[in-house]
Amino acid sequence: MRPLISVVNLSKTYEGGFTALHDISLEIREGEILALLGPNGAGKTTLISIVCGIVNPGGGSVTVDGFDIVADYRQSRERIGLVPQELTTDAFESVWNTVSFTRGLFGKAPDPDYIEQLLKDLSLWDKKDNRIMQLSGGMKRRLMIAKALSHEPRILFLDEPTAGVDVSLRQDMWGLVRRLRESGVTIILTTHYIEEAEEIADRVGVINRGRIVVVEDKVELMRKMGSKQLTLDLHDTLDQVPEALAEYGLELQNDGQQLVYTYDVHRERTGITALLGALSEAGIRFRDLKTDQSSLEDIFVNLVREQE
Repeated sequence: MRPLISVVNLSKTYEGGFTALHDISLEIREGEILALLGPNGAGKTTLISIVCGIVNPGGGSVTVDGFDIVADYRQSRERIGLVPQELTTDAFESVWNTVSFTRGLFGKAPDPDYIEQLLKDLSLWDKKDNRIMQLSGGMKRRLMIAKALSHEPRILFLDEPTAGVDVSLRQDMWGLVRRLRESGVTIILTTHYIEEAEEIADRVGVINRGRIVVVEDKVELMRKMGSKQLTLDLHDTLDQVPEALAEYGLELQNDGQQLVYTYDVHRERTGITALLGALSEAGIRFRDLKTDQSSLEDIFVNLVREQE
């Protein structure tokens, strides 16, 4: 299947000499939700801005549904909806007029029924006649999504869409994202709430210092890079890990009341059986044990740390 968005050897250096992107290559599939993770300044917003036609690329190429973003600007841009980080709207205009006007900017014929349903889906219908200055921060965020969807794009970019909004709105927004994906819209989002990416994304890309670190199906990424920890609640407090147990890389936690063993679940042997035998020989008893699987956040932190 042809990728809906294809980024090939994309780079960007700003006038001051700062290189925001280094030779980025990325393919985004039709109908998927791709979560793009990275620390502040990693290049996420620059990448999105180039694909959306806001920032000029320095080198490389980007195609959207087969259209080059430079040579075929209109065709590529009309397929994209963007919800930026910053809330930039005309404070004195009404919600209805703002969304309708944005639709017209893309050359779309008026469709009051579509706009009405869109505002209802975003819980904005009862605010349709309000001026934007009268909206709360959360409602303004909903309005930005309505504007991005006004021209019925096939692709939706969400750049930190839940930054600064309450839990209820975040849940509503992710519900909308799922419905959009079910209707065939391809969604690319950046977020600092990694647990959200873990819950909603099909694939996860990690970008750091302007370079793609990894792009992988979420489940496969967690399978490949995830680890498990075995935590032992000790019967007696330890001051230090005995030398006889050094090969297991144990970590003493909770003021010497716990031993933590980290292991790769995909190895043929986890080493747990041998560890328990070694603990017994060392005279170390435990009251309880539990295992924990590493989360997407753990994987993200480790990937970024490896690049430093």
